[in-house]
Parts: sequence; structure tokens; C-alpha cells
Amino acid sequence: MKRYFYQFILLICICFLISCGSLQEKNSAYKANLNTKITVNSDQIKQALYSQYKDWQGVRYQPGGLSRDGIDCSGFVHVTFKSKLGLNLPRTSVMQARMGDEVRKDELKVGDLIFFRTGKISSHVGIYLEKNKFLHASQKKGVTISSLDNTYWKSSYWKSVRL
Repeated sequence: MKRYFYQFILLICICFLISCGSLQEKNSAYKANLNTKITVNSDQIKQALYSQYKDWQGVRYQPGGLSRDGIDCSGFVHVTFKSKLGLNLPRTSVMQARMGDEVRKDELKVGDLIFFRTGKISSHVGIYLEKNKFLHASQKKGVTISSLDNTYWKSSYWKSVRL
């Protein structure tokens, strides 16, 4: 019986080591994907984002969701960049916030990611469009376009990232 217990522990350790290596590999893939040059201009990006909005408008917010049955903010960013811009971003807002280069709020361009602190340990992410508007999956409205001039978003603003 003791022998099986030690074999079981060994198997768990091996699985853990394998999974950690694959996580690092995935993170490297994101960086490699971002280092490739994007050959679309800002008008094409804007058109792709508005098209995504048209397809997803009103889809309800669902934590952990990744489909039209329900989607969360980071899932929406993940799906949008993959399907419309061909970039494979991490799934969570925490990992997305670590990508690219930080830019000032007054330097935002279409396609930049915008991050908000919505609680002590929670954050929210959206995609900048134009004229202080951004596309995101809102807990109250689902997939929508909001204004950075809104009191809530203005006070919750954390940082912006350009990929």
C-alpha cells in the first residue's frame, strides 16, 4: 500500500512539472505572437472592432464566459483580438495587463487595451476605439461601448497598454 502511495505522489509531481513548463511555453508564444508586425492600419482596426461590436452587442456578461451565451471582459478582449486581428492574447486581464508597452491616457490609439481597477483585487479591461470611447463586456450592459469621460470609468482608470 505504501508503494502505491509513493507512486501516486511521484505521478502528481511529474504532472505538476509538466504543466508548469507548458504555462511558460504559452507565455512565450504570446510574446512571440506580439513581436510579429501587424500590417493593418488604424482604420482597418477600427472597422474590425466596430464589426465585432455589431456581432456581439448586448451579449450578457458571464464570469469565465467565452461565447455568445455569455462572456467576461478579458474573454471578450481575447476573442476579439484572436478573431478580428489575428493576435493570440492571454485569457485573463491580469496577464493581458502585462503585455505590450504602457501608454498615457492622452496618447490612446484605436486597439489599445484600457485597464480599470474595479476592486481591491479585481480589474476590468476594454479596447480603445476613438474619441474617448472603448469597447468592452460590462457586467450591467453586456458587450457595449462606453465613454472614458463617464465618472465611474474616469475614477477607476488604471493604465493603458499598446500591443
